[in-house]
Amino acid sequence: MGDRSNRLAARSMAFVLAGGRGSRLKELTDNRVKPAVYFGGKTRIIDFALSNALNSGIRKMAIATQYKAHSLIRHCQRGWNFFRAERNEFLDILPASQRVDENRWYRGTADAVTQNIDIVDSYDIDYIVILAGDHIYKMDYEVMLRQHVESGADVTVGCLTVPREEATAFGVMAVDANDRITSFLEKPKDPPGTPDDPSVALASMGIYVFSWPYLRELLLADADDPNSAHDFGGDLIPDIVKNGKAQAHRFTDSCVRSSKEAPSYWRDVGTVDAFWKANIDLTNFTPELDLWDHDWPIWTYSEIVPPAKFIHDESDRRGLAISSMVAGGCIVSGTEIRESLLFTNCHTNSYASLTRVVALPKVVVHRHARLHSCVIDRGVEIPNGLVVGEDPEEDAKWFRVTDTGVTLITQAMLDRREAALT
Repeated sequence: MGDRSNRLAARSMAFVLAGGRGSRLKELTDNRVKPAVYFGGKTRIIDFALSNALNSGIRKMAIATQYKAHSLIRHCQRGWNFFRAERNEFLDILPASQRVDENRWYRGTADAVTQNIDIVDSYDIDYIVILAGDHIYKMDYEVMLRQHVESGADVTVGCLTVPREEATAFGVMAVDANDRITSFLEKPKDPPGTPDDPSVALASMGIYVFSWPYLRELLLADADDPNSAHDFGGDLIPDIVKNGKAQAHRFTDSCVRSSKEAPSYWRDVGTVDAFWKANIDLTNFTPELDLWDHDWPIWTYSEIVPPAKFIHDESDRRGLAISSMVAGGCIVSGTEIRESLLFTNCHTNSYASLTRVVALPKVVVHRHARLHSCVIDRGVEIPNGLVVGEDPEEDAKWFRVTDTGVTLITQAMLDRREAALT
């Protein structure tokens, strides 16, 4: 065994909670769960949690799904099918399949694990890392596992350091000088600062490390409690804070950066505005999220597609992209694209212009369309001459316009517009 037995990741599994719809993403989650939403040109949101686990040395994973899971399941089957049971590697997809009784879906995040105790038992692991499947970040879970074992904690909670005034939207940890959690407050009006810096608070990332025998006992007791909502953040963690030892792990200690000077990057792309901004930020000269890092790659399902192609070179009909990311399979035909991100297999036509646009896969933009500050859902066909992003009142008649002026366009919205105008 040698070195392998010293690595805690080799004795751990990742349990990814991927059941939540993500309703603040509005129509982007009409047909897919939030972790299955596309991100960054060719990946999906869940790829970040799974890639972190893989790069950390964890080779046993399970994904609990519930809401509209087909897109997510298909993605994992196609892109994450390289685990080999004979090498003691697993990736199991665990839909809420009424395994405990026929009237029960997953009742909460803890219940999603409880209903699969027998499957986790079969993995023969010492530690379990509970992960949310819907955040964008790069993190080495081995660092957190080591802290968990060295501190002797019952649970270790991954925490972001955020300005106190921004922490009101999170579950917040009050800690002592050794980062032991002394209280857990859900979305407090006045978040507590940290002992070393009162201007910042520690916010939960929804990442928890337990020893499996300890968590197993806890889950069985929780399942029998009629007053519990069977939720990690709502029930189990506050209980351990009160009756056991809960330790905070600071994301800054395990964040994977491309350089020592780079900031620690974590995003919840749970609103249309946040989703649009995080994607557009990737077109910056030096984006905070480094997708070019070969040492910590983000794995995904890669379609077999030809390279992107740019055609036409006339004064008002030039295929070009400036400060943009264009994925494989795209054809930019006589279109001017600026500060935009085009996913796989998009096709844009002559005399069109795209500025600060996030176009999901298989979008077609027809001639003379002018689009500014948009998110375009997968497979949408933008009609000839459509102008979006110049008249917010007109846009709001047909599309979803956010408070900051980002427009979300789906095919159903375009079909309604077409029907009304004919």
